Amino acid sequence: QVPLVESGGGSVQSGGSLRLSCADSGGLFTINTMAWYRQAPGKRRELVASITNGRTNYADSVKGRFTISTGNARNTVHLQMDFLKPEDSAIYYCQAAYYSGESLQYDYWGQGTQVTVSS
Repeated sequence: QVPLVESGGGSVQSGGSLRLSCADSGGLFTINTMAWYRQAPGKRRELVASITNGRTNYADSVKGRFTISTGNARNTVHLQMDFLKPEDSAIYYCQAAYYSGESLQYDYWGQGTQVTVSS
């Protein structure tokens, strides 16, 4: 069973918007950080945005366009993506993690959801 389930991916034209959601499918241990990563073909997986105890962090490439937020249900997170660009096209992955200070103790991943932005 995949520990996290993503939804909301799809195809959109440049300048459009998408909202990704991620939910705990059950069985996760305590976490304190949720994040979105993405991986484009031939590229390394990169951090897009994260949220820890209400504090958010964004990649420079998405600042001012993407917004990460937690949902009302336990271990849910959303990513509102506005003013999308073709270079935002990638598979987006949700991560739930527990950090002790700066040290990652354990994490969980979703199966990924495809985002395609056409010019």
